Amino acid sequence: MTTDIVGDFKRNHVEQEKTLQINWFRFAVHNSPQKTWMKIHPQNKSDVILTVKRATGAFSLVACLFMLFVVWLLRRYSSLAQKMVVSLTVAAFFDSVAYVMGESHPEGALCDFQAWWLTYFDWSALAWVCLITLNLYLNLVREIRTEHYEIPYHIVAWGIPLLMSILPLMKGYYGPAGAWCWITDDHVAWRFGIWYIPLFTLIFLMSCCYVRIICVANKRMQSWFGTFNPERERRKMSLVEEIRPLKWYPSVYLLVSIFPLLNRLHNAVYPEDPVFSLTLLHVLSAPLHGLANAFVFSKDTWSQLSNTGIKLALQSRLCDSTRIGEYHPANVRYTVALESESDDDDNNVLFYSPDMNLKDRGP
Repeated sequence: MTTDIVGDFKRNHVEQEKTLQINWFRFAVHNSPQKTWMKIHPQNKSDVILTVKRATGAFSLVACLFMLFVVWLLRRYSSLAQKMVVSLTVAAFFDSVAYVMGESHPEGALCDFQAWWLTYFDWSALAWVCLITLNLYLNLVREIRTEHYEIPYHIVAWGIPLLMSILPLMKGYYGPAGAWCWITDDHVAWRFGIWYIPLFTLIFLMSCCYVRIICVANKRMQSWFGTFNPERERRKMSLVEEIRPLKWYPSVYLLVSIFPLLNRLHNAVYPEDPVFSLTLLHVLSAPLHGLANAFVFSKDTWSQLSNTGIKLALQSRLCDSTRIGEYHPANVRYTVALESESDDDDNNVLFYSPDMNLKDRGP
């Protein structure tokens, strides 16, 4: 009898200890720092998201300004391809402004304006990347001169984005959409129809174009053989230099669009349960178009941005004061020529005008 009582007491004691451990574990999990932070400080998460969004947008903004400065410094705006890169940089600059613009606004005119601005310049930057690819394809594969396509390119690159950004505005589908204003969670089909499906379709088509361009370029470079021809070698080097930086632009758009796509897919499936880590990766990568474009651009121009190269470029830019002055007869001097080896009399007239700055331009 005594043994049974002692055994029951021990079993009850063990069960109480197990129950206490389970309850303590549940309490610890429920009140872990991560859970407590997520439940008690939701405003902190919003502040982190907005801070990251502004920081990445600011980096892209500075990168676009740097690209425009280098373009001006090195005069990289002579050919049509270079002008198109400048237009892409301008579109990426204004796209970055949307991410730095401010907090997520409540529904209203300001929120609609931010959403329209973001959609328009996202589409403009994408359109210029597509047109750069198309222009290279026409030049190299189809062998078509495209200098006269500059105005149609601008109409397409600024006109189609205007149409795509106005459609949700006319329907009233813009509103708060997470860290910024865009198409709201109630219109998921419009999010994918307006942006994500066209985006990845165009990235796929651009990748196919670049595969074709690289194959044709390699075939032509291998077919150029025979005696040395300076003009032919110059064309080969120009071909390689033109393709090398431009082929990375579709890859840039693919990389910075993966996390936004994953986050929007999760939002479509679980609209009431956003994931903080996905949202953070979204706002970290989406504003990076300008910074990524600057990185691609710098791969082609970094060798020219040494201290000596920058100094010479600045001198060329700031000190080139060649002027065409008005001719004044009173400022002309006539001098007799020195004796020459020729038997014929030779009279040289030297013209001098103090209003003209002459530079030795070389032979």
